[in-house]
Amino acid sequence: MGVAYSSLPSPFPCTATIHITGSSLFPYASKANPERVINSIFNHTNNICLANLQKPTKKFGSFSRFSHHSTCLGSKIVPSKCCAKVREMETQERILQKPLIDFHGIDEELVQKMVYDALVWSSLHGLVVGDKSVQRSGKVPGVGLVHAPFALLPMAFPESQWNLACEVAPIFNELIDRVSLDGKFLQDALSRTKKVDAFTSGLLDIHSKMLEINKKEEIRLGLHRSDYMLDEQTKLLLQIELNTISASFPGLGCRVSELHRSLLNYHGEHIGLDPRRIPGNTSVDKFAEALAKAWTEHNRPRALVMVVVQPEECNMYDQHWLCAALKDRHNVTTIRKTLAEIDKEGEILPDGTLLVGGQEISVVYFRAGYAPTDYPSEAEWRARLLMEQSSAVKCPSISYHLAGTKKIQQELAKPNMLERFLENKEDISKLQKCFAGLWSLEDSDIIKKAIERPELFVMKPQREGGGNNFYGDDVRTNLVRLQKEGTQEDAAYILMQRIFPTVSPTILVREGICHKDHAISELGVYGAYLRNKEKVIVNEQCGYLMRTKVSSSNEGGVAAGFAVLDSIYLS
Repeated sequence: MGVAYSSLPSPFPCTATIHITGSSLFPYASKANPERVINSIFNHTNNICLANLQKPTKKFGSFSRFSHHSTCLGSKIVPSKCCAKVREMETQERILQKPLIDFHGIDEELVQKMVYDALVWSSLHGLVVGDKSVQRSGKVPGVGLVHAPFALLPMAFPESQWNLACEVAPIFNELIDRVSLDGKFLQDALSRTKKVDAFTSGLLDIHSKMLEINKKEEIRLGLHRSDYMLDEQTKLLLQIELNTISASFPGLGCRVSELHRSLLNYHGEHIGLDPRRIPGNTSVDKFAEALAKAWTEHNRPRALVMVVVQPEECNMYDQHWLCAALKDRHNVTTIRKTLAEIDKEGEILPDGTLLVGGQEISVVYFRAGYAPTDYPSEAEWRARLLMEQSSAVKCPSISYHLAGTKKIQQELAKPNMLERFLENKEDISKLQKCFAGLWSLEDSDIIKKAIERPELFVMKPQREGGGNNFYGDDVRTNLVRLQKEGTQEDAAYILMQRIFPTVSPTILVREGICHKDHAISELGVYGAYLRNKEKVIVNEQCGYLMRTKVSSSNEGGVAAGFAVLDSIYLS
């Protein structure tokens, strides 16, 4: 999760309903920033009008504003004791109904029962991660397991915006493929960044070598995730980022949707929620199918799919769900290797075949290699280059990886830039409506505005994985510093419009502890794209990931410890 809502005080004290391990959920939640909710208006030509900004307002004072009355949801009558308050929101097109749970109305014993049932379900159905406090939990499967952090109930989301996110997924897939083929565009757009960012420079060097030898990727596979937030004021679904490498949680995200559907089947009548309003989520099966089809296109029946992993991976079970689906549904075998192991065991035969430990590899699926910490020595860079030089299908290739960087995202948002890669005007219009404000730090006017109103911006480096962005006063401090120093370090960053999504009450569960708080959510929609030369074999939306975090947190990311897994309740 990349951009966030301003902090708000908790409306009621944290309530631990079940204690199993740990001491608190989100210990940073009590460190609230000054109260402010700035509603901003950004247009899609990347200009900002500060005169149109409203004064800070407080969106939620307490949950007592949710009334206790009966209402209808689908064919069910909601009991008055534990009802869903329906709040109408005016949008540019029509009125959307957004059901919100009356958390004061839910009996505490019912909450405890649901938490207990959810923890049992998670344990029985593999909604688990490695416990970082347990030695070897990130290396040895089955050692130090703990349930993945999750929201107890699904988050309401407008059905019209959900449909839009699904509709644009194949268009973004096609865009990434087109951008990846334009080597000059990638090199030129990232040329200034290369001078000040060693990690991006390393990726560009590999890309340059592939251009020099005219390396063609005839079989191109992308497993993407486009992340969005729904802006409170404009009701626009705005893209935060497009992940082209290591799009995580297709396995566990499916489990959470199943968990919530199970809870609502048992308890839905008591809280007024219909399990049929949770959309199906088949991301792990769809990703496995795309990998299997790439393996088939490569046409080497004895070859394997190699998952590139980090040396210690507490999120290994999300990856194992995908590997299990590959084997069970498609009879494709996988192996897991770190970059260091690939450097040690890997070789390329004269015909381009990639061997690792003597085993032929047909598809390389990266769940590592997206951060500078994944390359602690030259060995890891050698491994990345080795794989790129081979004839194996890379997911992603180096060009797909670069196409997903923040700088490229900012470049694509420039006026008339999408027309360079897409022909369909309707498709272009749909993508443009999803773009938030994005600016280069070469834009002196926007720098001035960001220094004046830093709370309206996020300052982003070329990094993935969460915990890297600057917010609030840190935006001003770093922009002023860069101006004074007068170096080219500004090329390592972009500025992005800060999105202010709706804040909703929710119940979060981490390490067996139930915690009520205000929260915001981020929707990620998965997409798969497979092409062999001129033939497009797969181009589709592949399920979703919903992540929810307390509204007082700027940063996001489940693996980084900021958010919990969630699912969608269509409203």
